[in-house]
Order: sequence, then C-alpha cells, then structure tokens
Amino acid sequence: MRVELIMGKGHSEAGEELEVLTAGQDAAGQRLDQWLAANNAAQLSRNRVKQLIEQGHVRVNGETVTGAKHRLKPDDVVQVAIPEPEPADPIAEDIPLPVLYEDDAVIVIDKPAGLVVHPAPGNPSGTLVNALLAHCGDSLSGIGGVRRPGIVHRLDRDTSGVMVVAKTDQAHKALAAQFADHGRSTGMERAYLALVWGTPDRMAGTIVTFLGRSSRDRLKQAVVSEHQPDARHAVTHYRVRERFGDPTGLVPLASLVECRLETGRTHQIRVHMAHIGHPLIGDRDYGRSFATKANTLPDAIREKVAGFDRQALHATSLAFEHPATGEVMTFETPLPADMADLVTAFGRKFGKT
Repeated sequence: MRVELIMGKGHSEAGEELEVLTAGQDAAGQRLDQWLAANNAAQLSRNRVKQLIEQGHVRVNGETVTGAKHRLKPDDVVQVAIPEPEPADPIAEDIPLPVLYEDDAVIVIDKPAGLVVHPAPGNPSGTLVNALLAHCGDSLSGIGGVRRPGIVHRLDRDTSGVMVVAKTDQAHKALAAQFADHGRSTGMERAYLALVWGTPDRMAGTIVTFLGRSSRDRLKQAVVSEHQPDARHAVTHYRVRERFGDPTGLVPLASLVECRLETGRTHQIRVHMAHIGHPLIGDRDYGRSFATKANTLPDAIREKVAGFDRQALHATSLAFEHPATGEVMTFETPLPADMADLVTAFGRKFGKT
C-alpha cells in the first residue's frame, strides 16, 4: 500500500489540523472510512473518522465527501481537517482522585467505592468523569472530537480498585482493542478480590456461562441460555485465597476469593459467584437470599456485615500494554480500609484455613 503524506501535518485556513494522504493502487474500491481509519497519522478511530466525514471535514480530490461508503480510486488525494476538540458536556469538578500513574496518554487511578464512573440521569455530577475533567484539564487531547477522558472499562459504583483511562484518541483506540481482546494476545490482565459467603467446593476453578438480562429484573444480569438474543459468553477463573470457618472450624462461613477475568461482562463476578452458590457479602442485587445468613453470626461480626454497605469486591490489579510504548505496565492496590476491616474481622473471629 502506498500512503503518502504529501503535506504532512499543517493547518487549514480555519485553524484546523490538516492531514493529506494519497491512496495507493491497493486502495482501489475500499471504503473511505475504512481506508482512512487504517492509515491516518493521527490514529483516529473508525467511529471518529466516520464522524469527520459526515460532518464535511474530509475532501477527496478537492471535493467534500460526506459518505463514509465512498469508494476510493488509486492516486485519490484525501484531505482530513481535524477540528479542535469541543468542550465536554459534563462539568469539571474538583473531586480528589487517588492517582497511581499519569502521563500524556493514560491515567491510572485507584477508584474509591461509591464513585460512579459516568454521568447519567441519576448521577449527573460527582462522577469519575467530572473529576478527571478537572484533574487532567488541557492534557486531554480529545476523544471522538470532544475534550473528555476515554473510558475503556468500568467498575460498578460500589466496586473499588484499579482503572486505566485514556487521555488521547490514539490511547483510547489501543486500550479499547486490548480490553476487547481480553488479554488473549496482549499483556492485559485483571484480578479482583471478593469476600463471598461460604466456600466453593474446589479451591480453584473456572466458571463458564452465558450472561444476559434477567427476565425477572431488566436492570440485573443473569446466567441465560446461549440462544437468548443478548447472551454473551462469560469466563471467570477463581482461586480461594483464605477461608474463614465457624466456631467448630468445620464449615467455612466465608472465603476471600481471587477472580481473574477472561471476559468482561456487566456484573460478571457478582453473577458468577452467586451462580455457584457463593454470592458476595454485601451484594444486595445478587446475594439477597443470603441476607438472613448474617443474622446467625456472632454479634461482633453481624454488626460488621450489617455496616458494610456495598458488595465486597475490589479490583486489586491491572496489567496492560502502554498504548504509546508497548511496555507492559502492572498496577496493584491493597484492599480499601472498609473491606480490609471486614476480612480482618472474619479472620480474627473464626481463624483462617
């Protein structure tokens, strides 16, 4: 393929960043959006390229083209005018963030429990996005043409732990590809710690199901038939790290379980652990049937469990390939104080096995 930057990076009369490319012989018949997404120097995503085409920012041989399906011919000259990123709709808010690492491409944080990731009708402000807009400021170069952080994965509001966020379109595209690949061909890996009721029959295992919307509650996920239209393959590898027994030491009351994700479905760990009969302590959505179990505990532990107002889940480590350097970076965080206190209380009262 011959892709020639005949003007390099410059600016249009309107002050937009301008990129000019020439199609080679093997570009014949290719769709404009596909070819441009694969060859632009700015490494824009295909969605962003399509958006620029439809908004009239792309010319072929001097003529504006607004159809993403436009077919190229050899030696076509393609001009792309990239506008300055627009201000983000969410407002920037000065919310303290535990930052583990930051450079021009990414920021890695230890998300506290209770922090919603994205603004939504029920949470229009006070979210991670609002906090990142304030923290990163002008270092955000624009995701999809908007000066905003690029969220490539999410943690539930009440789940704590490590998250990586893109600061550029290039980083967003590269990280999104890694998460979509689930670490099969990259260095990406995710590990969580969960405190669950009881203990699995085996100390280590793999849970393989299909997940989709629950027929009883559309806001929840459930293990479903693979033939359900929204069914998605889900794989969780688990290993029991500690068991906490009853006073006789014969029947484990709870376990600290490490879960590693091979897929990343909504509520995957919570649904999978409930599916095998060991829901997360504190999980009101998927562990409701175990709520009365806390009433059988000794007073001190019962009060600890009752006072723990979230699911006991923490994203303890995350590894990924840096989108600019290719270096595999690994970040780990210990259990937050509330969950560590709960685990310690079980261990102090019942001992560990």
